Amino acid sequence: MAACTFPDFLQRHRCILGEGAVIERLRRQPATILDPYLVNSAFVYDPARCAAMAAIYRQYLEISRAHDLPLLMSTPTWRANAENIAAAGCGGREVNADNVRLLQSLRAETGAHAARVMIGGMIGCRGDAYRPEEALPTKEARVFHAWQADRLAATVVDFLLGITLPALSEATGLAAAMAATGRPYVVSFVVRPAGTLLDGTPLKEAIAAIDSTVTPKPAAYLINCTHPDFARTALAHPENSSPSARDRIIGVLGNTAALSPEALDGQEKLIEADPEHFAAAMLELRRDFGLKVLGGCCGTDDRHIRCLAGRLSDANGP
Repeated sequence: MAACTFPDFLQRHRCILGEGAVIERLRRQPATILDPYLVNSAFVYDPARCAAMAAIYRQYLEISRAHDLPLLMSTPTWRANAENIAAAGCGGREVNADNVRLLQSLRAETGAHAARVMIGGMIGCRGDAYRPEEALPTKEARVFHAWQADRLAATVVDFLLGITLPALSEATGLAAAMAATGRPYVVSFVVRPAGTLLDGTPLKEAIAAIDSTVTPKPAAYLINCTHPDFARTALAHPENSSPSARDRIIGVLGNTAALSPEALDGQEKLIEADPEHFAAAMLELRRDFGLKVLGGCCGTDDRHIRCLAGRLSDANGP
């Protein structure tokens, strides 16, 4: 683990860099075909594909080190639940733990800077993250996600991260599974400009529901897989957001394409924004909403994160 606890890390730093896209960048490399079940989780067992994935993580680590910014990383375990591990024929392997070990080794390569890097154990929803109708009911989600949450919690990850969540029901069950491990955890939603989750739940209601029903409650919330302009409109929405909800949301991992999740899903052609434009939009989110975690999701690469890190350094963020 890092030198301090995750809650202390959040308290200590006013500005934290998030990594950029990993899965999407791998998808666009012809030699790194993603697994239909585990996506990139099994890459850790293939030397060539593991090297391609590690190279992307090293870029983000080097950017944070060069700009002396704390960094949040997440393990390549988005789909590494028991069901998908079995379907991919990896039932005899410690897929979650092996991916944690990979990131731990990459973090260690940065020397003293490793103390400024936090590793989150990533957990995604069971179904399609862009189809809220596929979301699990709360009780079923808690049972389903407990297997992966327990395995990640047994490793050296600094926190657990439930990410790209489209619906309140599964987000609540996943939060309960993560909470039961005793490890700090973060919940990250995909949101619409109207200030709702993809299932239509107002952002303020989703956060209030999880905070009031899950013990311990999340250390914080994020928004991911959402364009910065969409996140801005969602956070400012007069009916579906609220000051209390905004206080619990500490960051955005933004897309570069100003498209809805449905329009973005399955795009054959990469849709990206100029790195300077992306960085400027993210800095405006920080200025206007006091966000401290800023990073990338779909469409971002090392150029976007490097530009963002430069802007954050210039603003004397850390």
